[in-house]
Amino acid sequence: MLRATKVRLYPTSEQAEYLNGQFGAVRFAYNKALHIKKQAYKRHGVSL
Repeated sequence: MLRATKVRLYPTSEQAEYLNGQFGAVRFAYNKALHIKKQAYKRHGVSL
């Protein structure tokens, strides 16, 4: 069975700005890794 916990945050404006920066960095890293994975499969037929 899978379980989930929902949490609601009420950050200050300073904390929200910091979190938005972190989310942007994570999104960039995820998209870069996805691009590398797709290119490896396209070029070499290798699944990473």
